[in-house]
Amino acid sequence: MEKPSYYAIIPANVRYADIKANAKLLYGEITALSNQKGYCWSSNNYFAELYGVSKNTISLWINQLKKHGFIHVEVIRDKNKQVIKRTMSIIKNDDRSPTFKEDAIIKNDEYNSINKNNTIINISNREKSFEMDVFNSNENILDKEQQIEFIEFWTEKNKSETKMKFELETTWNTKKRMLRWKRNNEKWNKKPSGSSKISNAHNEWMKAKEFIQKQK
Repeated sequence: MEKPSYYAIIPANVRYADIKANAKLLYGEITALSNQKGYCWSSNNYFAELYGVSKNTISLWINQLKKHGFIHVEVIRDKNKQVIKRTMSIIKNDDRSPTFKEDAIIKNDEYNSINKNNTIINISNREKSFEMDVFNSNENILDKEQQIEFIEFWTEKNKSETKMKFELETTWNTKKRMLRWKRNNEKWNKKPSGSSKISNAHNEWMKAKEFIQKQK
């Protein structure tokens, strides 16, 4: 389950919008959950349990936020049209650069924070692109659980959180890597067949011992 950041943000255009009060609260929750990757991937079931309402009610609030242009909802499906993942990201309506008339002097720590947020959003977009590449290249190579494991492994970030593991590889072909992942899974999960060399040697020694005892 996602761990939200320490605070939520509800700007004025959302606070005073003609939507349900709880939809505004949900907007704040989405901003908190989006802090890590630049988007939120929690399910309606998660929010329903959090607020003690039905999933249909959550859908209503999300549709209100979407209709008013406050959030962007993206649904990722596999080739069978089954939903694999749903993400929600905040749409910022005011992208103006601050001016001195607004007394908006950006300090070094604020500037670094802005750069970090841009990096998070940029890498989250590349992560989404990688996920789509995996789903489109799958061709029944990996099952759903294996696809998720494959994605989580190869999208692990480096220490500076600027690149993912697959981006650090010299060469990359998603389909070939998935085939190798499948072969390795089959190899690691395969039960050993037959007896080991030690077991065979022990059996031969026991047979020889029994033969010698019979000769006495």
